[in-house]
Amino acid sequence: MRFAVVMALCGLCAGTLLGADNWPQFLGSHGDGHADTTDLPVSWSETSNVVWKTPIHGRGWSSPVIWGQQIWMGTAKEDGKEFFAVCADKDTGKILHDIKLFESEKPDFCHALNSYASPTPVMEEGRVYMHFGSYGTACLDTTADGKVLWSRKDLPCNHWRGPGSSPILYQDLLIVHYDGYDLQYIVALNKNTGETVWKKTRDVEYGTTDGDVMKAYSTPIVIDVNGQQQLISTTSKAVLAYEPLTGKEIWRVRYDGFSSTARPIYGLGMVFISTGFGKAQVYAIKPDGTGDVTDTHVVWKANKGVPSMPSFVLVGERIYMCSDSGVASCLNALTGATVWQNRLEGQFSASMLFAEGRVYFPSREGTTTVVAAADEYKVLSENKLEDGCMASPAAIGKSLFLRTKTHLYRIENK
Repeated sequence: MRFAVVMALCGLCAGTLLGADNWPQFLGSHGDGHADTTDLPVSWSETSNVVWKTPIHGRGWSSPVIWGQQIWMGTAKEDGKEFFAVCADKDTGKILHDIKLFESEKPDFCHALNSYASPTPVMEEGRVYMHFGSYGTACLDTTADGKVLWSRKDLPCNHWRGPGSSPILYQDLLIVHYDGYDLQYIVALNKNTGETVWKKTRDVEYGTTDGDVMKAYSTPIVIDVNGQQQLISTTSKAVLAYEPLTGKEIWRVRYDGFSSTARPIYGLGMVFISTGFGKAQVYAIKPDGTGDVTDTHVVWKANKGVPSMPSFVLVGERIYMCSDSGVASCLNALTGATVWQNRLEGQFSASMLFAEGRVYFPSREGTTTVVAAADEYKVLSENKLEDGCMASPAAIGKSLFLRTKTHLYRIENK
């Protein structure tokens, strides 16, 4: 019963994005890494269970999003001077569109673990919204050869180590984080015109003038708390809840972490976040307060094996996560107690995927380890591809879609 309630709450957050046939945003229909699929492959290799494999030019960690027959993702020249929207056919892998959207004469520095095209697009019927941080945001008509309906390049931010936050849709708004070295704010755009509806400057005590500690890469979620809609937004040094239609702050929790990257998740009446870099911690927070609730609404904290970059998944009363260095953990979501912890092969940036009682952990080296979502640690398979996964996986129907540093794969049981 409790698991059913959790899934129902997640469904409220997804709005019109629901549907097992689509994967319209970062971490799927619900934004929580859960795949509404059956018969996903457990084992594969370069010569087994690969339906097609398509090269993707440039360098981009943007995860694939899927609507109908189309798979969209962002990519960029490695030097950050040109930015593209790429669309592949779901059935064949054929590239349908390769559209140059933006140029930058003097792009800012980008870290080797990041790319200039790391933000994941968001889709809905007939539209895809491409985002490259301050380098540009554009709305494309997916029914008219990717015609650009509107674009913005006037939202400043020095990402310093590269952009990472992905856009989300809420009603008629496209909401995006700009947490940079120099400026830190959230902006909500009219999804139909691209015009700014509201803009909220971060009001956070960073405790430093070092912009490298002020930046962040997280993607927000919208949740329903007793009929109140809340935009849950993690950044450096704090997580804040805002009214999604206005940007008015509802509550905040302060922490020591910076450069937060993982997407928050919601269930069991709590918001779960990773505080980012520094000494990463998981916080479980009751979202029913107002003002600064740091001392009153944090239910528990955990600090062993916590990821700075990969998002984690909540399954029933368990959280499954993997640290950047490969420590996989299962936590009791009600208490934060460790159920099990083991080391996986490799380093990790991509977020995990949950489907049919299994958790998929894709590594930077190209091995995806599949582990049972259970109270005992059990590896079901280890699956090697030629190149590493920096983008997070997608899944619809019976197919798993993996983007490596060089290719997009469709993987399915044959």
